[in-house]
Amino acid sequence: MLEEKVQSFLKKHEFKLNGRSIAVGVSGGPDSLALLHYLWTLRNRLELRLVAVHVDHMFRGEESYQEGLFVRNFCEERDIPFEMERMDVPAHMKATGLSSQQAARELRYRVYRKVMDSHRLQCLALGHHGDDQLETVLMRLTRGSSGKARAGIPFSRNFSGGVLVRPFLCLTKEEIETYCRKNNLDPRRDPSNNKEVYGRNRFRHRVLPFLKNENPKVHEHVQRFSEETLEDEEYLAQLTAEKLNKVVEKQKGKISLLIPSFLAMPMPLQRRGIKLILNYLYEEKPSSLSASHIDEIFSIICSQKPSGSLDFPKGLKVKRSYHKCHFILSEAKSECLPYRYSLDGPGSIVLPTGEAIEAREIDTFSPQKGAYSMTLDASEIVWPLIIRTRKSGDRMTLHGMCGTKKIKDIFINEKIPLTERDEWPVVTDGNGRILWLPGLKKSSFAAKTGRDSGKYMQLFYTKQISSRGRNNHETRH
Repeated sequence: MLEEKVQSFLKKHEFKLNGRSIAVGVSGGPDSLALLHYLWTLRNRLELRLVAVHVDHMFRGEESYQEGLFVRNFCEERDIPFEMERMDVPAHMKATGLSSQQAARELRYRVYRKVMDSHRLQCLALGHHGDDQLETVLMRLTRGSSGKARAGIPFSRNFSGGVLVRPFLCLTKEEIETYCRKNNLDPRRDPSNNKEVYGRNRFRHRVLPFLKNENPKVHEHVQRFSEETLEDEEYLAQLTAEKLNKVVEKQKGKISLLIPSFLAMPMPLQRRGIKLILNYLYEEKPSSLSASHIDEIFSIICSQKPSGSLDFPKGLKVKRSYHKCHFILSEAKSECLPYRYSLDGPGSIVLPTGEAIEAREIDTFSPQKGAYSMTLDASEIVWPLIIRTRKSGDRMTLHGMCGTKKIKDIFINEKIPLTERDEWPVVTDGNGRILWLPGLKKSSFAAKTGRDSGKYMQLFYTKQISSRGRNNHETRH
């Protein structure tokens, strides 16, 4: 019997109806009317508080309006509080460009939220059943859906401060029709359900009868597939997030992916990782974004070429630069503006990137190893020191080498990503001579040996680094 199957299904999902306040979406069709009637039969025993909600989508004029009045009368006969709202879906379609089904769903759920809030209800119950689940899973697999989308319709999810539940997912359409006949219910029939212009109706009329003939319990197997897929996806999503946090750098509107570490992740986590990045950047994922876009990202990440770029919907740019792949949602906002600061003596400058240049005066020569610090003879410095972004044609002498070298060539040799070159600090003296490319190269003006007397100036570069398990900044002396 229907009642026993539903009770067993709810118990399996550890969902108790006792004492719940529930909004029930009721179109007037067999599924929703049976659900409302089923919950009404339990109202006194389980102390349920029910509110029926009907949304007239205004597709069929007077006919759809009469269906709303039918539901109202059904509720009045059983003393069930009733809410009805007419929503002009055709007008919403015209204003938004959404399909009829998308527009109707958007407005319908808007009404559900409104009723749940106004009546302070805990749950929204909808009448989706096993045949709906079977249709949904087949449609999504046919369309090429992946990940969580393949699972179809979930039994429950968070909704409007409460929970949305579908108690009838364990039932077939025929079991619900039998329940309606047994309880003398007279549901309304939407003629659009017979029109094969809708893809769902084609699956319903052509594919489902064949599958049910092959196995009458196919809906149960698909429901199990749905639940297991959801469990697997939730676990993999959690694992992906943990791994991905160790290989990305996040900024507002931008994510940078460390390619070698990312490619060391298992492929199932890589695929989900790309989707997580896109979900993070897009507040609302564009409908034009497809699996082919993700394939393009993998192509640029796995390419032997050190650089490349892709243009995605809504202004998202994907840029490969050496060992990093940058996802930039708004390139114009993320570009670093040129900067120029001066130091007239000892002190420090914090750059727009969060990094810092510090100058300290010392009395004794102290050679500095590495590219993150430098010692200058104070008597040979032409003040002020200038810290600026690069200019076209910049060249510098290199410590231990003859002649000069282009800054551009140094960046290329050091494999500095294109997105970082325009914000990298360049230190010059008052005559414009480049003294230092912090973190990369020292010029020939670096002090080489100490004198018996005199002052020296030590420069230090505090470079901002990613938060992949380390502090936000690191000072290298």
